[in-house]
Amino acid sequence: MLEKHEFERIKNQALELFKKAHIVLTDSEKENLEIVDGDLGKVDEIGLEIVTYVNTDRYCAKEMVLLPNQACPEHKHPPHGGQPGKEETFRCRYGRVYLFVEGERGIRHVDPPNEYFTVFHEIVMDPGDQHTIPPNTLHWFKAGKNGAVISEFSSHSDDASDLFTDPNFKRAQGS
Repeated sequence: MLEKHEFERIKNQALELFKKAHIVLTDSEKENLEIVDGDLGKVDEIGLEIVTYVNTDRYCAKEMVLLPNQACPEHKHPPHGGQPGKEETFRCRYGRVYLFVEGERGIRHVDPPNEYFTVFHEIVMDPGDQHTIPPNTLHWFKAGKNGAVISEFSSHSDDASDLFTDPNFKRAQGS
């Protein structure tokens, strides 16, 4: 769990990146910004900052921030409750995103943070680029040196059903 001063530092960095991306957030959205650190104690290296606009039984819309060189840990959205798992489309709004999915290994522009990152088919995304990730597909993503802002449009998001490659990563909100 993040200490209060660390939470505020990360929150302020995320809000600054939203501003650079020209993403307008309400006071309530700013207040409810989720900082995902996985209880690893490495939030500057592995983590994610999220604003969820809507998450119903049918669809979900989020804005996600990656701090400079921060990576979202490798995971997948498996089938659950009779559903095929979450399908999501990422659209880069600011910065550069290195998205890694299952598939043929190619040139890699960034290194994974640890041994729990195992898929290396790289898709480089700049502002305006988007990519759809099918359900139950291992993926991870990392920001470039200036950080990144990504819009996510998906089927229902059920974070408790996400499977992370790193057994130590816990999907919980920092505070």
